[in-house]
Amino acid sequence: MDPLIQHNDRVLVVEDEVDISSSLAYALRASGYEVLVADRGESALASLDTFQPDLVLLDLMLPDMSGMDICRRLRISPSPDQPAVIILSARAQEIDRVVGFEIGADDYVAKRFSVRELMLRVEARLKMRKAIMGTAAARDASGADKAVSTLGIRNLRVDESAHRAFVDDKEIRVSALEMRLLLFLLRAPGRMRTRKELLTEVWGYHPEVASRTVDTHIKRLRDKLDTAADLLQTVRGVGFRLAEPTETQGSSEGATSSHFVPSRPKMLHDSKSR
Repeated sequence: MDPLIQHNDRVLVVEDEVDISSSLAYALRASGYEVLVADRGESALASLDTFQPDLVLLDLMLPDMSGMDICRRLRISPSPDQPAVIILSARAQEIDRVVGFEIGADDYVAKRFSVRELMLRVEARLKMRKAIMGTAAARDASGADKAVSTLGIRNLRVDESAHRAFVDDKEIRVSALEMRLLLFLLRAPGRMRTRKELLTEVWGYHPEVASRTVDTHIKRLRDKLDTAADLLQTVRGVGFRLAEPTETQGSSEGATSSHFVPSRPKMLHDSKSR
């Protein structure tokens, strides 16, 4: 990438292994980013206020504290413009990725990783962050969120503006990324979406990036959907869709159905706005 390109985005690299942090800092600066390296948790926390990064590359195994604690502290901040967080970890098990996403990480990359692919992920996360912030700002300016409709299918209801999801009228807690995934599938019920399509449209990844993160999020989201879990269907070897099944399925995970009921998402209006 042309080193003269300036993104004007700031990236905080939290990594105590000098060879890794140096390589990352070099690649990021060559890509036009402003970079600061922190090799301790305490210095990383201080840099969040002074450097105000747009994105944090966060190692989990730091000398003085866990990267998990840094991510948790970051996500409880009331600031509306929190940075995107990409966890870098030698822990590559599915449960580790799930925990990382649950505490608020936007992406999880297992070491050893390709620096080129990581740069693509950084670019994607920053683009997605800007898009989300831009949408929120436009909505606030227009006041459109004061009388917004929600989308629903059967016993699942999603209020985009309030960032709230309900199953059987009981609220379920979903992350920002899970909310984007739900809405993307819900806007075209019954339509199958490929993994590549989801990675590009929901995660904002470059088409070159291959990742199993979709499967991890789908599994976690199914668990949260409870009695609505059967709506989130897997088309084996192809992708996923939100649709009402024509018959009861024994297990949502990995299940496929050649029969489903395509329908338009219901527009549910708040009775107070009538």
